[in-house]
Amino acid sequence: MREKLELVSGRNVHVDRGCKKIEAANLRLRSQLRTRVVQFYQESGMTKRAASKALGLTQPKLNALLRGKVSDFPLDALVRIAVRAGFRVQVRVTSTA
Repeated sequence: MREKLELVSGRNVHVDRGCKKIEAANLRLRSQLRTRVVQFYQESGMTKRAASKALGLTQPKLNALLRGKVSDFPLDALVRIAVRAGFRVQVRVTSTA
């Protein structure tokens, strides 16, 4: 099994770019998941066809993910994809105060 993937929202480039805090936190988490899925694909040595099948995606959806189109994927979809890639996803909520 792959390593545990813990998502924590802290300093956020999306807030710095003017997004509302809620939207920015969501984008950050989705970006973190996307990064790990891309890393899985790159390290796997699989073809796009094999990887898309393993991740439960169509090839066009995998291509969109590899190109960084996180806006095409809701957070729950990215969690499912990460789990299929062998990650155990945990979300930790902390106070901002």
